[in-house]
Amino acid sequence: MTSKTFGAGKTVVVIGAGFAGIATALRLKAIGYDVTLMERLGSLGGRAQVFERGGYRHDAGPTVITAPFLFDELFELFDEKLTDHLDFVPLDPFYRFHFADGSQFDYRASIEDTLTEIRRFNPDDANGYLRLLEKSRKVYNVGFRQLVHRPFTRIWDMIKQVPALLMLKCYKTVSQMVNSHLKHPLIRQAFSIHPLLVGGNPFKTTAIYTLIHYLERRWGVFFCMGGTGKLVEELTSLMERHGITIQLNADIDEIMLENNRATGVRLNNNQVTNADIVVFGGDPETCYQHLLPKKKLRLPSIKKHYSMGLYVLYFGTKKLYPNVAHHSIWMGPRFKQLLAEIFDAKHMSEDFSLYVHRPTATDKSFAPQGCESFYVLCPVPNLQGNVNWATEGEALRDRIVTALEETILPDLSSVIEEVFWMTPEDFAKDYRSMHGAGFSIEPRLTQSAWFRFHNRDKAVANLYFVGAGTHPGAGLPGVVSSAKVVEELLTGVEVGSGG
Repeated sequence: MTSKTFGAGKTVVVIGAGFAGIATALRLKAIGYDVTLMERLGSLGGRAQVFERGGYRHDAGPTVITAPFLFDELFELFDEKLTDHLDFVPLDPFYRFHFADGSQFDYRASIEDTLTEIRRFNPDDANGYLRLLEKSRKVYNVGFRQLVHRPFTRIWDMIKQVPALLMLKCYKTVSQMVNSHLKHPLIRQAFSIHPLLVGGNPFKTTAIYTLIHYLERRWGVFFCMGGTGKLVEELTSLMERHGITIQLNADIDEIMLENNRATGVRLNNNQVTNADIVVFGGDPETCYQHLLPKKKLRLPSIKKHYSMGLYVLYFGTKKLYPNVAHHSIWMGPRFKQLLAEIFDAKHMSEDFSLYVHRPTATDKSFAPQGCESFYVLCPVPNLQGNVNWATEGEALRDRIVTALEETILPDLSSVIEEVFWMTPEDFAKDYRSMHGAGFSIEPRLTQSAWFRFHNRDKAVANLYFVGAGTHPGAGLPGVVSSAKVVEELLTGVEVGSGG
């Protein structure tokens, strides 16, 4: 265990107060550093903002909590218990799938209930699912328990893992891995969607990301009562109780360098904060292009394919929809072709697939009595595509409302209210997301581990990176684990996965 005085007398500035920045601030404070957390927005949470409209509450960003132990650990660093402050409620089903042919599939909390659901589509796929789950467990034991929290700053760190990755056939894609075990086309779709949760196309994403399936099965899928906004609120209180300095509306103009060492940051109001270590918790390419002196540093030469963009529609309804699950996956008529248009052609299609979040299924405080709160996420091309969001935002809203009204939300057009949305342009403006991508760079094999943006800069030894764009990647477990990677880089002590 690392000494709580390891960083005594040293100062750290963490830029960006998303979950990665918050977790990093807490971990470095726990080992003795004097930590200042800076956020350019007016509230903490990064993409996990909270919107309030007409009595309805909406979590703006992540809504699915897996690997809850990662948040337990942050409180345990200070001899506190998460359960004294937060209530994580397990969900069942994890997700409800609505397919274009009108059929429905519940991905359930128990294996036996999930097998019963699978047998309705294809009895033979029940055994195939068990084989897929076992493969996912093996990938999890290597990919999550051994690699997620480990630094990949040298090519040798990657080479050492090649035998294990080859043995697990991680050169395959998630889709290829799933299809080798399951035969029914709709069940194949259901168990291939996990890469989309971290910004990847399952037909391009390395099969190491099948570990997400076992992660859910091992730990469950949870909702934090009060939403992820409540989780951010309690983590903020934890930081305040233990002396972390928090600075809001702190827009960084420059990471200052001297002799290729970071000496601190300069804000857009010319305020300077000196630091022994700087940790950047946003999109790494944004940092390299806009916050570092261009003449002194060059962007790491990795080929970058960015994740899809996100269109997020928020609304309330003056009607209850008790038969809609907390998490629904509404699948359009096309799957592989649609994803190719979004990821590769960067083309806006007429059809779509949706993730529908109904927090009022679990927490009635998200809406007035007798009403529901909804968040609908639609994968779309990022800003490398030529989409006119000034007109497409409203047009897509209308198409989504019509599609939902004709399927799982009857009468929607007559009961909907307090409607608004975010597009990739908002992600670029509000979060400094490169190309407005929802999850930074894609989780392809050639953009994973050592091939991803490194957690420690090669030229500036005291500049570190956490968040979706660096190792281990996007999603709450990934970005929170990136804080462990930085802690290990600083201390030389293995932190461990905890899972």
